[in-house]
Amino acid sequence: MRPPFSRQVIGLLIALSFFSVAQAEEYLFGRVIGISDGDTITILDQSQRQIKIRLSDIDTPESGQPYGTRAKKALSRMVFSKNVTIDAAGKDRYGRVIGRVYVDGNDVNAEMVRIGAAWVYRKYSNDNRLLVLEKKAREAGVGIWRLPEAQKIPPWEWRQAKRGIPVKSSVAQQASRNPNQHQQKEVDHREAPAGEFKCGKKRYCKEMSTCAEAMFYLQECGLTTLDRDGDGIPCESLCK
Repeated sequence: MRPPFSRQVIGLLIALSFFSVAQAEEYLFGRVIGISDGDTITILDQSQRQIKIRLSDIDTPESGQPYGTRAKKALSRMVFSKNVTIDAAGKDRYGRVIGRVYVDGNDVNAEMVRIGAAWVYRKYSNDNRLLVLEKKAREAGVGIWRLPEAQKIPPWEWRQAKRGIPVKSSVAQQASRNPNQHQQKEVDHREAPAGEFKCGKKRYCKEMSTCAEAMFYLQECGLTTLDRDGDGIPCESLCK
């Protein structure tokens, strides 16, 4: 008669099974059925679930921004109706899976930067290879880098300006003054100035004094109730 498993062995087998599941969940597979904009897609996975994916490391022009429509079309040409692999890295505050997207082994996120359809999202990327691709695209004058200087506005700065929050000099302007600037991390200027606000007991838009304070509570304090429609703009009576 075969001796029963010890508790230690059973515990190890359970731990290994959980580890295997966790490893498997790092990758998603599916067919692209929707393109929201230049950095967001929807896939239909093998279980027929629809999953929204936010491409990591990059930020593309918004729909109302110069080159926004062309960035969306560029992404659509690469992935729409195609089978993709997602190297997932968690979820954002809107529940979207964040990850690198691959088609036939090709890195779509990197390709968007290479063809000048996307900026490297400084705050959320540590991939220096993308910065090199962006520099080459800028020097070649392709995609967004072919636009007039006044229109080369990083999407995060454009969103900030739309909300009436003061914007510092753009990444493009800094890069033009200092070609080596692309290797340095940039601040996401959607955030309120450091030290100006602190997370407190405020919970409602009526308690916010400015749009910048509302942005701080949303982004730094995690008060998502200020952004009920999930568009990234809190207290829209303040952040018009």
